[in-house]
Amino acid sequence: MDFDKEVDARGLNCPLPILRAKKALAELQSGQVLRVVATDPGAVKDFQAFAKQTGNELQRQGETADKAFEFFLKRK
Repeated sequence: MDFDKEVDARGLNCPLPILRAKKALAELQSGQVLRVVATDPGAVKDFQAFAKQTGNELQRQGETADKAFEFFLKRK
């Protein structure tokens, strides 16, 4: 999947992956996509809730080959 910016939040625990994503999204234009890679298992629910609360679209989430979680957020 194509993306415009990436945040590597591996090794960071809640709430740091969300905070880094929020900061990165603020730098994007509407419609651009942010990829976030995180290792915190809590990030799965956190990013779902974050997308609902902020109106940004969680386009896709899944696991990478190295068992990290990856999220693609589209800026509203």
